[in-house]
Amino acid sequence: MVTHFSVDGHLACGHKGKQLSASRELNRVKCRSCRNTDAYKQARKDQRNATRRMARQAKTSHGATNWRAEWIERLTAMAGLQRLPRGFSGQAFV
Repeated sequence: MVTHFSVDGHLACGHKGKQLSASRELNRVKCRSCRNTDAYKQARKDQRNATRRMARQAKTSHGATNWRAEWIERLTAMAGLQRLPRGFSGQAFV
């Protein structure tokens, strides 16, 4: 059975009927006419951009902002005195 793309209660391809199946999930749409509409292409583009944005946010929030504090904690946890790398203030032992 062909699944159509539903936009605001209407099918993107313009077909009409009570027995037609429709979905807002882009991966379930099988109708070639629906896939060639601007509404479907824009929804696909928005979904792709949202996925990329979430991946980018996860990557930057993972540790890019707090790497110095994490490194200091790591050296502090090691046994004995450890010298901080260049770029840290004063080259102190931790």
